[in-house]
Amino acid sequence: MSDNKVLGRSEITISCLPNERVECDRTIMLFDLSIRGHHPSYIQHLIDYWCRQELPGCLQVVVSPRFLEEHADVVEFGLTEGKNRVRFTAITPLEEAALGSRKSKVKRTLRTFQEWKLFQKYAKALKADHCLLMYFDTCQLPLALGAQSPCSFSGIYFRPTFHYHEFPGYAPSRQDRLQQWQEKLLLFSIRRNLRLKTLFCLDPFAVKHLGKGAGSMKAVHLPDPVQINSPFAAQVDPIRARLEIDPGRRVFLLFGALTGRKGIYPLLDAIETLPPVLCQKLCLLLVGESNIAAALDSRIASICHHRPVQIVRRYEFVPEADVPAYFQLSDVILAPYQRHVGMSGILLWAAAAQKPVLSSDYGLMGQIVRHYNLGMTVDSTLPDEISKGLTYFLTESAEGVCNRTKMKAFAAENSADRFADIIFQNL
Repeated sequence: MSDNKVLGRSEITISCLPNERVECDRTIMLFDLSIRGHHPSYIQHLIDYWCRQELPGCLQVVVSPRFLEEHADVVEFGLTEGKNRVRFTAITPLEEAALGSRKSKVKRTLRTFQEWKLFQKYAKALKADHCLLMYFDTCQLPLALGAQSPCSFSGIYFRPTFHYHEFPGYAPSRQDRLQQWQEKLLLFSIRRNLRLKTLFCLDPFAVKHLGKGAGSMKAVHLPDPVQINSPFAAQVDPIRARLEIDPGRRVFLLFGALTGRKGIYPLLDAIETLPPVLCQKLCLLLVGESNIAAALDSRIASICHHRPVQIVRRYEFVPEADVPAYFQLSDVILAPYQRHVGMSGILLWAAAAQKPVLSSDYGLMGQIVRHYNLGMTVDSTLPDEISKGLTYFLTESAEGVCNRTKMKAFAAENSADRFADIIFQNL
């Protein structure tokens, strides 16, 4: 018996209980050791589509042991709906404990090689015919240096920056230029790997570059999925009442992990500069887990003492089914991320709810907001620029910076079904 476990069951062999083993003509393996951000919902969308479409073969999902605990709903869904054709395998606790941290560049680099070895081990043990690397970014260095895969594979590429020079107003730092040069060099080597079938990319503007000189590899734009189930007003009103939002205030929502990189500190600095007459109209709603809650509370107490602004905090993880209600009850969605690379699901939730965003103008996020007229972009590293954006949304109509038709189209293009369909059609 191994150390691997499936939720609610005793210790098991590497894929499932012996008396539940089902022979499969084809085994697709999803490999993902991340447990935050997009990853749990991506896995659930793929399982849901796999089961509903009754796709042939077996789906093996290799995850961290913590995934089984923290996302028990996803695991239970897969085990229930999959009928023995969807199986979860966790790497062992010892293997997870041995993984390096991500706190420094050297440690992150070491971890990429450790994760690749785990991928090789489980792909062989599970006899995978094809594997989808759910976070391809972490595999680039081993692959570029010649690491071999025991089966054909594809990957989801989250954070390319080599093409950011094409975006309006982009001013790269020396570090940015070095990063882009490294990306191009790694990709040049990786694309020659004969076992790499499809490189899915969440950045639609990068795909045309990825396919150049790629040999047998396909480069495909992958939607960043959002489940569009808008809540009824009856579902929203109780939440607004529970949050005790003052009548007459416009609600500005900052949603997700509340960390420094999300721009929370420049945002608070910006609010502090607003005149009292505008502060009286503003409710800042902070929703999401935070490891800086104590520091935020201290800062917020000081701001509220000097300004007549309302700041409501909910430091908690929000299940995906409850997310739409927070966007529906809000008037403006905030995304003042600090030089964020890649896409953000916040833009999709906002578009699905038809709510304008006040976003960073940097990189892909800024380009998406401009391209689809989702709202306003500002230099989010400057509190004065954020303040100008807040002032606009407190005094003007959002229609001046939004195109509702484009917002709706953007959300529809990124449906969960389309995300899963594109993946399975290209594996």
